[in-house]
Amino acid sequence: MRWRYIIFVVGLLTLLLALTMLPALMVGLYYRDGSAVPILISIIITAFCGSAMYLGFRGKTIASLNPREGMAIVSFSWIAVSAFGALPFFLGIESCTIADAFFESMSGFTTTGASILENIESTAKGILFWRSLIQWLGGMGIIVLSIAILPFLRVGGMQMYKAEVPSPVPDKLKPRIKETAAILWKVYILFSIIMVVLLLAGGMNLFESICHAFTTMPTGGFSTRNLSIAHYQSVYFDTVFIIFMTLAGINFTLHYQLLRGKTLAFWRDAECRFYLGLLLLLIAVVSFNLYGTVYDHIGASIRYSSFQVVSIITTTGFATADYLQWPAMSQLILLVCMFIGASAGSTGGGIKILRVILLFKYCYRELFSLIHPQSIAHIKIGGRRVPDDVIRSVIGFLALYVGLFVICSVLLAGLGVDFSTSFGAVAASIGNIGPGFGLVGPAGNYAGLPVMGKWLLAGCMLLGRLEIYTVIIFLVPEFWRK
Repeated sequence: MRWRYIIFVVGLLTLLLALTMLPALMVGLYYRDGSAVPILISIIITAFCGSAMYLGFRGKTIASLNPREGMAIVSFSWIAVSAFGALPFFLGIESCTIADAFFESMSGFTTTGASILENIESTAKGILFWRSLIQWLGGMGIIVLSIAILPFLRVGGMQMYKAEVPSPVPDKLKPRIKETAAILWKVYILFSIIMVVLLLAGGMNLFESICHAFTTMPTGGFSTRNLSIAHYQSVYFDTVFIIFMTLAGINFTLHYQLLRGKTLAFWRDAECRFYLGLLLLLIAVVSFNLYGTVYDHIGASIRYSSFQVVSIITTTGFATADYLQWPAMSQLILLVCMFIGASAGSTGGGIKILRVILLFKYCYRELFSLIHPQSIAHIKIGGRRVPDDVIRSVIGFLALYVGLFVICSVLLAGLGVDFSTSFGAVAASIGNIGPGFGLVGPAGNYAGLPVMGKWLLAGCMLLGRLEIYTVIIFLVPEFWRK
């Protein structure tokens, strides 16, 4: 572990973070809402600390990074940017504690969308813009961004990319990882711009259009309104959000293929077919369950069920209805959606559709082997055989995911939080969703949780965003041995 180089890279990314605060500073100056000074102070502190790490540990270029160093850079970078990204919240929001500020920042960068803000609409616009921007940056990943625009990070880039990209098998669109990262960011930016234009066309003002596009494409879910998207009471806006949340939940390499003229890219991908088919099935079931019990008209049932199902399964976390008032069947379906998550290679969280497919195929293969013990059956997706090491990784991930969920739920309950809230808060945090159940449902927030509970959930967010392995590996003794 070449710690000097690791700290050097973390310092470089911290400097980059200071630059990304400048747009929020401009927004604060434009609206004159009192946020410019705390954001400027945050920029100075972040730039000073980043420069100290960068200059103090600068050395010769490393020929290559090993996987351990790649994971260390990613994990420590996310912790560092979340810590420095918390400064505008801590300095710019009255009565915001260190735990609250770090929770909000980690929730933003990991695109979780869980918030401690009790009155969002009274918060300064410069702070709200920063809150949305960090979700947009976190959606595609600060490391992927750095690989795309910082040429000297191309060395060892694949190790960092693999440690961060939320996918069991990271896709390389180009031979050089820098080119792959740049392509993903171009697609991401294009979709964000299109969404801003569509929201403007519906009558939303420019500030809110940008903020909501910044939190939809990364499946983040932060809103500028206390009632989230329910504030607008608009079928047009609901439709735009549903479309872009669905797109954000699809592997971004498929978007690139579609833009290149491969019109059947979505259909030819087994995971995408399963994802879209599952969405339609769940929407139909929930709509049927809501019709006549919550809504008198089938149109309203379809509208609200579609939004909530898409929002939860893509781990965005926007809301247009309080699903805690829905029948138990619909609530349980949404709970299952929290665990399933979006497609691999998307900005969504959760277990991921690809892993769910592999789990089903693995279980079927085991049952098949019981009937035909002499047979040799391979697991295939899209006609291609899945390597055994990927299967082992998926099974291990699922075991860790469930195990950590249980442990963290018990720990949160041990802090005095009720069962429903503990269960829902951990599921929403480790799945990077935002709203959960109990006190942290769509009509509540995380402000009332104990301080240690907020730190625990912040850790769950990081675990979920970095696919567990990248963070949990630091607890393995062999990681630290030569």
